[in-house]
Amino acid sequence: MPFDVREFPAGAEMADRNRRWVAGWLFALCAMVLGMIVLGGTTRLTGSGLSIMEWAPLMGTLPPLTEAEWQRLFDLYQQIPQYHLLHEGFGLAGFKQIFWLEWTHRLWGRLIGIVFLVPLVVLWARGAIPARLRPRLVLLFVLGGAQGAVGWFMVSSGFFADATAVSAYRLVIHLAVALVLYVALLWTALSVLWPLPAPLPTRGTRRLAWLAACLLGTTIVAGGFVAGLHAGLTYNTFPLMDGRLVPDGYAALDPFVRNLTENVAAVQFDHRLLATLTALASAATVVAGFAAGAAGRLRVALAALALAIAVQYALGIATLLNVVPLGLAAAHQATAVLALTASVAVLHALRKSARS
Repeated sequence: MPFDVREFPAGAEMADRNRRWVAGWLFALCAMVLGMIVLGGTTRLTGSGLSIMEWAPLMGTLPPLTEAEWQRLFDLYQQIPQYHLLHEGFGLAGFKQIFWLEWTHRLWGRLIGIVFLVPLVVLWARGAIPARLRPRLVLLFVLGGAQGAVGWFMVSSGFFADATAVSAYRLVIHLAVALVLYVALLWTALSVLWPLPAPLPTRGTRRLAWLAACLLGTTIVAGGFVAGLHAGLTYNTFPLMDGRLVPDGYAALDPFVRNLTENVAAVQFDHRLLATLTALASAATVVAGFAAGAAGRLRVALAALALAIAVQYALGIATLLNVVPLGLAAAHQATAVLALTASVAVLHALRKSARS
């Protein structure tokens, strides 16, 4: 049900001002969550995620301030398999390099919590947030806090015997929760800024937009398994994989369903296939929308979707062919979220009005 500007108190001028404040705050949170997702991907790519073996939501805010504390944390890190299998002998200086990225990742999560909570309290106290929006915002704040626990649940899987990285399943759960939080914040911000839907071109355009959005979300989740299994480090050709359209060994695991999440060949092929289907569905959405005379913010959202999907598809190919360099991989992950942003904006502009 779309928000109505009349829900914002204190007259038309004040209502507009409150609406802009609330929307701006929510968009800022979206930007921070996007940064968090990209930072988390970079942490994984550099193998930094297991460098901090303690979950200290409050005390962990400060970095080590003495050499003794640095040494204590390094001693803890030396107890896990990743150190012995990948980093043995790299010393305290090497440990500090991977530590800082993970510490920044966790600090950014704490900052998101502060930027969420403080304005929420202030805007609530000023009466700038309509009553029926408040429960949703509280729920989103709780979800954001729970994401910290999910993150530790993921990190702790890297402490098991012979583990050099976190569980792919837990990585995908962590990513999925972040995406749900991001989409919910974005949808809420758009609803506050534009309470009423744009003129609807055709029902078919909306159906295509939903198809494209569902395929895009599934592709991003599949990409989480590609990342978790380091599947991008093999089959570095495109469009064929080892000279075949469908790679040999696609169904090597038994039962078959395990191939979808545990078989490197199958996981990479599925990600490629889903990305191609997403590009086709997005293109069909854009063509249908423009053909139906899309205007205003819907037209802008459709153009943004076309651009983001095209760039994302090209980045995916470039990342694969270059064997997952850090810069391209981080850009690929960031653009995935931008493509999701455009897709949500299209859906939001196409949503039905409450009266219909």
